[in-house]
Amino acid sequence: MFGDMNPAGEPNDVDARAEQLCSELTLDEKIGILSGDTEFWPGLIEMTSEGYNVRPYVAGSVPRLGIEGIRFTDGPRGVTVGNSTCFPVAMARGATFDPDLEERVGDAIGREARAQGANLFAGVCVNLLRHPAWGRAQETYGEDPDHVGEMGAALTRGVQRHVMACVKHFALNSIENARFRVDVQTSDDVLDEVYLPHFERIVREGVASVMSAYNSVNGEWCGQNEELLTAILRGRWGFQGFVMSDFIFRTS
Repeated sequence: MFGDMNPAGEPNDVDARAEQLCSELTLDEKIGILSGDTEFWPGLIEMTSEGYNVRPYVAGSVPRLGIEGIRFTDGPRGVTVGNSTCFPVAMARGATFDPDLEERVGDAIGREARAQGANLFAGVCVNLLRHPAWGRAQETYGEDPDHVGEMGAALTRGVQRHVMACVKHFALNSIENARFRVDVQTSDDVLDEVYLPHFERIVREGVASVMSAYNSVNGEWCGQNEELLTAILRGRWGFQGFVMSDFIFRTS
């Protein structure tokens, strides 16, 4: 029994420790960790006066239990916090067709994220480019699922030597102005052969987190889409990490 405990008398097993901490959370704390820790209006004032993501955005911290929470930094051109390296955009890096180089970029991003106090890099953007006027055209690697998947997997490998990586936006996010209201209709065949293979590739690489998209798919918002988040992501692909929506502030 002693061999299963650390010097502080706590379980060494990560899952057991997580279950222990979860059992110690109050109901209010469990609800609170579902959104960002910064209140909306103070956070909005800070963003407009100081800038976006000048320090890691924190969510789910519970100081009384020593839980530091998720410390978010955005991407994909590198860490947005502090004085960090600005790499070429993902579209330009994708044009190299060089996963080894992209893994080195990921390693550098992971090191800088950790040095800047973040523990999650949310810059593995792999939505397929369907039109050059898309507002995030420069944030992804291209339009081919195989190419995008391999480059995203390489970035994930590099980043996760140091911090958690988050792949986004799951799924079928390829329009900007209408992303809060568009309902993307697609068949199962097109979903499986075009819009999901690159996400599956990165999930099987071991990415820690998946960010859901704003849009709907086949009549259901991605953030509550049972087919995408439960049947496919967790059921078919066996994803063990956590799913997050695009977040910054506490909304209640």
